Amino acid sequence: MKTVRWSQVDGTGLEHLVLDDEASPIVIESVVAGESEAGAFGLVYRIECDARWQVTRLAAKLAGGATLDLHRSDGDDGDEHAWIDADGSARDELRGCIDVDLSATPFTNTLPIRRLKLQRGERRVIRVAYVNVPALTVSAVEQAYTCLEDGRRYRYEGLDTGFTAEIDVDENGLVTAYPGLFKRTA
Repeated sequence: MKTVRWSQVDGTGLEHLVLDDEASPIVIESVVAGESEAGAFGLVYRIECDARWQVTRLAAKLAGGATLDLHRSDGDDGDEHAWIDADGSARDELRGCIDVDLSATPFTNTLPIRRLKLQRGERRVIRVAYVNVPALTVSAVEQAYTCLEDGRRYRYEGLDTGFTAEIDVDENGLVTAYPGLFKRTA
C-alpha cells in the first residue's frame, strides 16, 4: 500500500491518497480539500482498476453535496468500454473511454501512464471520461501522453483545450511535480 499527498501549487488545497496496487481489483481511495474557480470543496473518491490499470469503477462524493458513481460494463456486443451510472443508465457519450480524469487531482494521470507503458518518444492519443470538480459533470475528451524520459517524465496534452504540461512521476507512476497545478508533499 502506498500513501501520497499533494498540495495545489497556490496552497489552497491538499489531497491524501492511498493506493493499493497489490489488491484485485487495484483500489485507490482519496480525500481532497480543494479550491476551484467555483469555490472551496471537499471530495472523497474511489477508483477501481483491473490488473491492466483499466478503470472499472469511479465513485465520488462532494461533502454535503452531489455524488457520482460510474462503472464499466461488458455490453451485449462485447464492448468492454461501455459505462453505466448508479441508476443503471448507459452513458453512451463515454463509450470507448478507458481512463477517468478528475480535475481536482494529479493522480488520474497515473492511470494512463501505468496502462499505456509508453517508451521514450512514444505518443498516444486517448479518450477519457473527464470529471469537472466540484460540478461532478462528466464528458468524454481526447488527451495525449508522450513519454519524454522513461518512467520519469511525460507530456500531457488536453486536445480539447490546448492545455499542455510536462509532469514528473516516481517509479510507481505517481506525480511528483505538475507545474502550475500540483506538487507532492513530504
